[in-house]
Amino acid sequence: MKIKMLIIGMFLFGFAFTTQAQTTQKNVVKTQVKQHQRIKHGVKNGELTRAEATRLKKQQVNIQRTKKAAKADGVVTRKERAIIKKKQAKASKNIYRKKHNTRDRN
Repeated sequence: MKIKMLIIGMFLFGFAFTTQAQTTQKNVVKTQVKQHQRIKHGVKNGELTRAEATRLKKQQVNIQRTKKAAKADGVVTRKERAIIKKKQAKASKNIYRKKHNTRDRN
């Protein structure tokens, strides 16, 4: 009986861990998509100059490379996930700052 409970407990723990990891991964992807949309919107409205948009897009490419490198071994660790989130937060701040500065595209 104890063995069955242990096996069921391990299964549920593994399932919960996998679900949490998938949710985090979906949030990372969702953030990336939103940031691309914000850059596109800024270009369309003239809030971003071409140079600003180029720099922001390069930053997004860097985040994408980091995500790809983290996934390369098949496991994204907490540390790797934290690095990706930190880069996304920095990119988000940069997008906001660039969109709200005094430079407009002519």
